[in-house]
Amino acid sequence: QTEAAGALGLHPSSITRLVVIPQALRIIIPPLSSQYLNLTKNSSLAIAIGFADLVAVGSTTLNQTGQAVEVILIWMVIYLGLSVVTSLLMNWFNAKMALVER
Repeated sequence: QTEAAGALGLHPSSITRLVVIPQALRIIIPPLSSQYLNLTKNSSLAIAIGFADLVAVGSTTLNQTGQAVEVILIWMVIYLGLSVVTSLLMNWFNAKMALVER
């Protein structure tokens, strides 16, 4: 298809924008979604093992109130929300980029 676009006289930048990128996005989106969710999951695991800069607010709350369950619940809800929003956005974008057979 790249050669056909070149044969039609399209400029190389137009070929990239109109042919190459749309086809590449259809292939890239599912693994990219997985990588985004893995990034969120791995950063939540990092909190579990104690990154001080990420848990500073929760640690302060824990030290002042002594309510560990509530602090952990807040962290869980935040990461669940981030994961759900990421998944929904990537699924929407994937559906938008999908080829529709008629």
